[in-house]
Amino acid sequence: MASRWWRWRRCCSWRPEARSPGPGSPGRAGPPGTRSAAGAQVLCFNLAKRLASAFPDVSGISRLHHTSPAACCQSRTRSGEKYTDPFKLGWRDLKGLYEDIRKELLVSTAELKEMTEYYFDGKGKAFRPVIVVLMARACNVHHDDSRDVQASQRAIALIAEMIHTASLVHDDVIDDASSRRGKHTVNKIWGEKKAVLAGDLILSAASIALARIGNTAVISILTQVIEDLVRGEFLQLGSKENENERFAHYLEKTFKKTASLIANSCKAVSVLGCPDPVVHEIAYQYGKNVGIAFQLIDDVLDFTSCSDQMGKPTSADLKLGLATGPVLFACQQSRLRLVGLDPALPTAVSSSSAFPVAQTCLQSSWPWPRLSWTRYTLVHPM
Repeated sequence: MASRWWRWRRCCSWRPEARSPGPGSPGRAGPPGTRSAAGAQVLCFNLAKRLASAFPDVSGISRLHHTSPAACCQSRTRSGEKYTDPFKLGWRDLKGLYEDIRKELLVSTAELKEMTEYYFDGKGKAFRPVIVVLMARACNVHHDDSRDVQASQRAIALIAEMIHTASLVHDDVIDDASSRRGKHTVNKIWGEKKAVLAGDLILSAASIALARIGNTAVISILTQVIEDLVRGEFLQLGSKENENERFAHYLEKTFKKTASLIANSCKAVSVLGCPDPVVHEIAYQYGKNVGIAFQLIDDVLDFTSCSDQMGKPTSADLKLGLATGPVLFACQQSRLRLVGLDPALPTAVSSSSAFPVAQTCLQSSWPWPRLSWTRYTLVHPM
């Protein structure tokens, strides 16, 4: 594990030009111009060094327990301990995570209460809360050598999970999904109209918890996430005619739908733990890249894994006619194989029992009908 951290520390860098603040988006400003890129790289290296030293072995905690709520973790690290699984490192700050979320969902109606708490059963990965609390600890150690997570920083982890879950409920309605996390979706059980309302209620509870933190900069940062979620969904509905713009369009959609929440949550806890805007940008860029990488891998698994492993239907994006990374890469490679293709091959795709709409999906997105079978076999080898 230590060698992995060392390789990451040697390769880490900071790119100040990666993002510019949009109009009407307070709290999104980058680092001041007086900071040089070299100075930022030194800060990034120091932050990575602190990150590697902040998290000792917590082998006694092997999973997330929900027996008691915790307003804030006051545990301290001890020198000489070994580094371990990051999920185990995050659990100590996330005891009672889902219990605390359910307390935020103050619902009197029994049916609505059941719907809003449906996904907060402790069976999710809690990937986003873990990333958030680890970034909080790293920033705190970097700023004042504090190894404690503040109560407000832990609240950001809860809010991030609530926003994510609300987006899942709404996405399942849009995609007409029937299963999520190995069980039926909210819209499948209670219907689309009630599912939309349940997602709205979770989002409103997250907004109330965010307002309770009382930091206007943090509120501005996280409200940007909600805007990005909506814009990302609209980007997913369209594509680009120019093939050179398609992958950039896909990455922009991926950022807004997935990475924005992780990036801005990391930035929010850095604002609460460290006053340096350069550290805020480093935290943002880290969350952005982790979020995009997470979605890229998820899109690959959509082709290479089965539904039982994923806990949701696989090849769903392809069936919906959505062009994800594997399909875009396959499209680029297939252009080299135009000569000699059998005209009957696209028909084989149409008759495939596994992907009955593969040909329609691919031909509707790209103007090369004879590439369909090649794209299909590249992204999903027989």
